Amino acid sequence: MILASSLAQAQHAVDDDGFKQPMQHLQINPGLDQREFERSSLGALQVYDPLESWNRRVYHFNYRFDEWVFLPIVDGYRYVTPNLVQSGVSNFFSNLGDVPNLLNSALQLKGKRTMQTTARLLLNTTIGVAGLWDPATRMGLPKQREDFGQTLGFYGTPAGPYLMLPLLGPSNLRDTGGLVADFAASSQVNLLNVAETSVRHPEITLLEIVDQRSTVNFRYGQLNSPFEYEKIRYFYHESRKLKIAE
Repeated sequence: MILASSLAQAQHAVDDDGFKQPMQHLQINPGLDQREFERSSLGALQVYDPLESWNRRVYHFNYRFDEWVFLPIVDGYRYVTPNLVQSGVSNFFSNLGDVPNLLNSALQLKGKRTMQTTARLLLNTTIGVAGLWDPATRMGLPKQREDFGQTLGFYGTPAGPYLMLPLLGPSNLRDTGGLVADFAASSQVNLLNVAETSVRHPEITLLEIVDQRSTVNFRYGQLNSPFEYEKIRYFYHESRKLKIAE
């Protein structure tokens, strides 16, 4: 009785803010059946994908390659490489990646971001010992990611058809061209002579690929859905729109 009385008092003490009975004024549209709801939901997931048959084949190839080859190599790399070394390798390649970030920030006329990325490059390449350390982040200069696909989108270039790239994963026609442009820019700038050295020592490129995969948490199949292909396609499409609008 005491407990019931206390609960009644507590309920009575709640301000009449309109949230005590949220279902009271809920109205249901009787004309909206389950089929219509599903149709509209699926419509929201539509992305221009005229090459879907081919893209699905590439998706399944990536799934199996990731499971049978890529991730075992990454697990082996993590097992034999001390965490401090892994961190240094990631910082090193991340510093090289600031070259296209800087160029694309400037092309998009993002003055503040351009200055921040320039400062990151200078600090991490010098004080950070060729980028092995990341003092810039500790100084309040977080990494900014800009690519040529975003630059094209910034100037109104449409995304074009969705593409699932072998090993690289989801993309579209515009962003695939952007990848080529960013690679060419990094090669021409040749920061720390890494691009030229990588031609003679392909193991550097292999290390970069393994490092990049080890820092990405996504795993094929982790969505636990028979519609994973559609979800990945939709998430990529929407995330690119958000990045371009930043």
